[in-house]
Amino acid sequence: YLIVGLAVVALREPPPEGFALGVPAIAAGAALRGWGAGHLVKNDALTTTGPYAHLRHPLYLGTLLVATGFALLFGGLWTLAALAAVWPWFALHYFPRKDRVECARLSALHGEAFARYRAAVPALWPRLRPWRDASDPSRSGSGSERSRWQLARYSDNNELGTAIAIVAALLLFWLRANRGGI
Repeated sequence: YLIVGLAVVALREPPPEGFALGVPAIAAGAALRGWGAGHLVKNDALTTTGPYAHLRHPLYLGTLLVATGFALLFGGLWTLAALAAVWPWFALHYFPRKDRVECARLSALHGEAFARYRAAVPALWPRLRPWRDASDPSRSGSGSERSRWQLARYSDNNELGTAIAIVAALLLFWLRANRGGI
């Protein structure tokens, strides 16, 4: 997919409406990923705060939004082709595999607490009201250090690299679209 994407960028000048549609989706996806990465504590605790109180996989939904935004940058039939490649691959291959592996790992690590969380919190479609585990007061996260977004977690989860890659790709698209104006 990366090689195909780079080839399209090299051959296709993104239309202005692609930026108007794509950049908000990219920004929303990057923000969701950043919010999630700043809360995520891998293996040490079951993360149920921040976006994890609304959906189990904010990083994956954020990635899908970013990919959709970049597809929208292409414009026209290129957008449709990119979405026709990305969405089925995500829905039929990538996400089911990742969800299966992560659910097995989290179930083994956190047992009944994860079972309650999984039963109450949707995978990708956010619930409006944040979930709190009423049967485990230590997981309520009402004001604890564990419940707050932390830059150290954002960094530990390598989200800065993802943010830099997104900005670099946007810059590449922008330069491609404005090659005559610079």
